[in-house]
Amino acid sequence: DGYRGRAGESLSADMAYRLGRILGGLYKREKEKCRAVIGKDTRLSSYMLEYAMASGLAASGADVYMLHVCTTPTVAYVTRSEGFDIGVMISASHNPFYDNGIKLISPSGEKIDDGLIEELEELMDSSALPKPGSGPDIGRIVDHSAGRNRYMGYLLSNSTHSFKGKRIILDCANGGGWMIAPAVFNALGAKVITIGTEPDGVNINNGVGSTHIDSLRERVLKEGYDIGLALDGDGDRCIAVDEMGREVNGDKIMYILAKRLKREGRLFGNKVITTVMSNLGLYRALRREKIDFESTQVGDRYVYERMREGGFSLGGEQSGHIILSQYSTTGDGILTGIKLIETLIEEKASLCEVADEVAMLPQVTLSLPVKEKGIIRSERVLEEKARRESDLSEEGRIILRESGTEEVVRIMVEAESEKQANEIAERLRAVIESEDKNATRK
Repeated sequence: DGYRGRAGESLSADMAYRLGRILGGLYKREKEKCRAVIGKDTRLSSYMLEYAMASGLAASGADVYMLHVCTTPTVAYVTRSEGFDIGVMISASHNPFYDNGIKLISPSGEKIDDGLIEELEELMDSSALPKPGSGPDIGRIVDHSAGRNRYMGYLLSNSTHSFKGKRIILDCANGGGWMIAPAVFNALGAKVITIGTEPDGVNINNGVGSTHIDSLRERVLKEGYDIGLALDGDGDRCIAVDEMGREVNGDKIMYILAKRLKREGRLFGNKVITTVMSNLGLYRALRREKIDFESTQVGDRYVYERMREGGFSLGGEQSGHIILSQYSTTGDGILTGIKLIETLIEEKASLCEVADEVAMLPQVTLSLPVKEKGIIRSERVLEEKARRESDLSEEGRIILRESGTEEVVRIMVEAESEKQANEIAERLRAVIESEDKNATRK
């Protein structure tokens, strides 16, 4: 999903500048001058990478428009609605502040295709750079905060209800949505309390956001609010907390929105696109509502690709990436929160009531640092996995996968009891760690 690494090390300002030079040169082949738009999250390194990228683009003759601190869906919306040739988001999403990333977005607001990624990688590995511009061929770098405001207006224009009387706590993860999200929900009439809205460059995702909801849960219970919404660092995820302080993850949100869309005749294909990590409890609940489903490999880009192929309107991940194709080409945490609250208003129900319609199977997920991520395909690991799957029969499942962003492998086990899920996950952990250690010795 673009480039990601330790800022200043595997992802340096020189690399960002070089990538900017290459992109500017690529698009200059197709038209007289490239137009690029750049957004960033609040990481300390985002400023360094943003200006390096902009300098590289301008040096190759591109005009660069700066959105400054915003969310990934902001960049996607502005890129497609304002006719930009390329969009760039500087962010490492839910990762700690010391990591960063460069996401590239196509003119249609989608993540760039694999063919262009391969071409860029080849050019990055070569020693040559496109010929720089000179004189009038040097690009401009201009402020474009107006684009961020247009995105906020777009969100408001697609809201169907006033939120007056709704009490919401927003956790903005000290990230890219820290200004946008409160402004939108306040404009919709909600009474809003915020946490994670004091970014200092190093506190993004630190104990806050969609991967750390304990603070949000405590505030919802303490303040007696209706709902809590947690974004991640770049604002493309949303995890909710109900009035009882319980997490409502992406699976449950997809179920709630799928029922609404079906009722309104807008669940195209009568199908929800998930990933293999979605809980079996979601599938059971969708079957009960006579809604079809399909799963892809992990990654919101794969969910969106399948949605685009089939013309489907709803898809997402358990982690909170929810894609509503009628409105957006990416996961959008703020949009997800808006549509979730609209649904509660329409059904005259609490989040607790509608979320309880999905009975989730106990699920245990472990992340193991390894030297070789391919170790999960070793003969011994696969034999152990098959043995434990036999124990589960049809009442659970096991998924082993390599992380796309870290040097870790992930174990996911679902079972009828938490005890059984934990036992199987720990057994697989022991086998994987043993195999990794043996492989390292060799």
